[in-house]
Amino acid sequence: MMSEPTLPREIRCVLVPAGDLRLLLPNATVAEVITLPTPEPVTDAPDWLLGHIAWRGWRVPLIAFARLAHAGEGDPELTVRVAVLKAVGGDPALPFIAVLTRGFPRLTTLNPELIIPAHDGAPLPAGVRAQVLVRDDMAVIPDLEWLEAELRRLLPQPA
Repeated sequence: MMSEPTLPREIRCVLVPAGDLRLLLPNATVAEVITLPTPEPVTDAPDWLLGHIAWRGWRVPLIAFARLAHAGEGDPELTVRVAVLKAVGGDPALPFIAVLTRGFPRLTTLNPELIIPAHDGAPLPAGVRAQVLVRDDMAVIPDLEWLEAELRRLLPQPA
């Protein structure tokens, strides 16, 4: 008889500031935080899809998560950076997604008791899987699977 796999008690996470939101992600999801390169625009894209950026030989879609979720753009005094995230869908044509961030992502170690659901029952914004309270910070858990599916739908596939 196989026993249930034991999950780690603590998970290393990162809080990524995206406008007025903080995205809560596993630390392993963040490949790198870089300065903002000039994006190559995508024709007929929604306002949250800023274009593609060049990163380590890849063309990576750059999104403004705050716009996608209809949140504020954040403090204009903070330096704009890009968090390059590892995609979770396993699509070789979309291995990474880049997210606009202001300020620096913050590392934190969490356990299940420190992540408290904070959803009020209203419909969640596009791209948001959950709203949570992490210690004293409100955060959102992005729906990366939905986001990747949207990007595959919006972006022309390479021939």
